[in-house]
Amino acid sequence: MVVDHDAPEPPYLQVAAILRGRIQAGQLPPGARVPSITALMGEFGIARNTARRAIEVLKDEDLVTVRQGWGTFVALPG
Repeated sequence: MVVDHDAPEPPYLQVAAILRGRIQAGQLPPGARVPSITALMGEFGIARNTARRAIEVLKDEDLVTVRQGWGTFVALPG
């Protein structure tokens, strides 16, 4: 899947929306590892900074937690 660079919504918000949808649909259940920045770059055809910004959006929404040196994980309920 590639983001639409001609869309009015910035690519990082498009990626955040896709990942949010996967979390809400249970494709990424609580505690699951979110794909790495490198994996997101390859899957969506985006730059490293774009992938980081998408993760930051989800982090700000308390949907994911970032564990330094371990990765990014879907937040546990509660």
